[in-house]
Amino acid sequence: MLCTRAAGEMRNAFTPTPAADKTWESVQSKTFTKWVNARLSEHSLGPLNNICTDFSDGTALIHLLEIIGDESLGRYNRSPRMRIQKVENVNLALDYIRSRGISLTNIGAEDIVDANPKLILGMIWTIILRFTIDEINEEGLSAKEGLLLWCQRKTAPYKEVDVQDFTYSWQDGLAFCALIHRHRPDLLDYHALDKSDFHGNTALAFEVAERYLGIPQLLDVEDVCDVAKPDERSVMTYVAQYFHAFSSLSKAETAGRRLGKFTDVMQSVYDMQNDFESRVAKLIDAIHSKQDGWEKTRFEPIYASARKLSDAFNGYKVNEKRPWTHEKIELDTLLGNIQTKRATYNLSPFVPKKGLSPKDLEAVWNELAASEVRHRKTINQYIRESKDILQRSYGDEANGIQAILNSISNGLAALSGELDDQLATVHALIGKAKPLGSALRRLSGLEKQCIDANIDEYDYTVYSVGDLEYDIEMMMKALEKKSRFIENQSVVRNMTNLTPAQLEEFETTFRYFDRDSTNVLNDIEFRTALDSLGHSFPDEEFAILYEQLSGGNGYITFEVYIRFLVELTEDQTTPEQLLESFRIIASDKEYVTEDDLRLSELSAPSIAYLVRAMPRSSHSEDGFDYLAYLRSVFQR
Repeated sequence: MLCTRAAGEMRNAFTPTPAADKTWESVQSKTFTKWVNARLSEHSLGPLNNICTDFSDGTALIHLLEIIGDESLGRYNRSPRMRIQKVENVNLALDYIRSRGISLTNIGAEDIVDANPKLILGMIWTIILRFTIDEINEEGLSAKEGLLLWCQRKTAPYKEVDVQDFTYSWQDGLAFCALIHRHRPDLLDYHALDKSDFHGNTALAFEVAERYLGIPQLLDVEDVCDVAKPDERSVMTYVAQYFHAFSSLSKAETAGRRLGKFTDVMQSVYDMQNDFESRVAKLIDAIHSKQDGWEKTRFEPIYASARKLSDAFNGYKVNEKRPWTHEKIELDTLLGNIQTKRATYNLSPFVPKKGLSPKDLEAVWNELAASEVRHRKTINQYIRESKDILQRSYGDEANGIQAILNSISNGLAALSGELDDQLATVHALIGKAKPLGSALRRLSGLEKQCIDANIDEYDYTVYSVGDLEYDIEMMMKALEKKSRFIENQSVVRNMTNLTPAQLEEFETTFRYFDRDSTNVLNDIEFRTALDSLGHSFPDEEFAILYEQLSGGNGYITFEVYIRFLVELTEDQTTPEQLLESFRIIASDKEYVTEDDLRLSELSAPSIAYLVRAMPRSSHSEDGFDYLAYLRSVFQR
């Protein structure tokens, strides 16, 4: 639909431009004829010689309106011979123009049939304004003002160019060259131009625009350079083609960036998943190797031998089991982070390979615990019978603590779903872990009693106070770390207009300068974090900024920190945008080729990942089915 302002302009569009001669009329006639021919050629219709005469029977005008209006005008006289048939055709065209909300005054069908040049040119200008120029919008300004503002902003870096109008500002040809160079610097070297060669600069711009950008040459060089004042409407009509051509180019670039960001996300998730599976496999292999060694051990009813085996077992707990415990907790956290990250980007949940799932690892871990108990009992069978009651008390307490730790660890590993639900679960696990301090103190009392009884080995547990103290400390750190991670993910989940690399950089920088792990930054920490990210501020400006962001509290929270950085660089990816990006890059084909991806200026790693991840298309030997790929990675 037309806006009110545009319709008002069009009611006055048929008033001819005052001029002392017919130069404007000749220029407009040539320009508008070329514009009309460019539109007719889209449907393989023959060109017109002069719109002022070739519109007289109405057929060409009807063809033009059907193309730009993208609809049929109905039945009309396709080969009119009589004047009345021509008038009927023209009236059909004029009625259609009025039906689109365009006001036509001072013009009738007879004026077009009689080839009245002024009124015909005014009518064509109205059509151009409505269908080509009026749709331009730049910062709330539309049509002429919006197009002028766009030209001014795009040519601002070029000191020799000062676009103030659509007449004199274009006579040296530099404004045309600047528009091309700003968007496609590979097509011409603006800085090498002879700024005094008006004809050469204009001719070069016209040739490059037509050959490489598909912009038809609506103007002749002499119509711009050799007249006292170029025709405003003709120049606007031509310059509008630049706006539309470069707007299409920007869409393709945006599609490439969006797809690149998506592949970065997928590559990051892929790396995390590979890391998880390889580390789980390595841990399971180490556990099985240790169990095999225990099974082959020869026991002798000699205290020295049993003691030596006991010392070796204690060494295992410190030098092997603790790193394994740490690794298991880290793997639980890593898996949770993978699932959280996939949920953040609406990806389907990660399912590890068979034998490497959390359940598989937990089963191996439980079997290790059972093997440890069996091994320990075999070692101690000759030295602990008389101290069984005390040992039972110690074992029950220690195993109870470990059971709680295992329960918390399982809960941490099983985290999934919405971030708010995950955070509530983590807080519940923290509440569950708090009583372990009292339990650990009770266990320390039992340990002292065992020492006093010369008991230094335990049949009913493999967990010493040191082991459990270490495990509790590690578990509390893991819970606190997970809580901060989810809270931070909650902050950034609606801020995905940035690339994953940027968000990762922001989070990593925050954690690095948050030396005391309080999840807040003081003024020095905040400033050094900004400096490390390349955002430096003068002392006075930083003081004002810090006061505003901290709200007088003397610290910057992670949410305030990340929101401040996101305000500088923000982007977004949705499945629909990714599908549209693929379609743009594939030129609306049902498949995309490797050559298509290269032309979109994706990075080589991104292209390699997509070629590896996307299934082959059934429509082309060298094509890939991007729609099937998107369905496989997003939740449905």
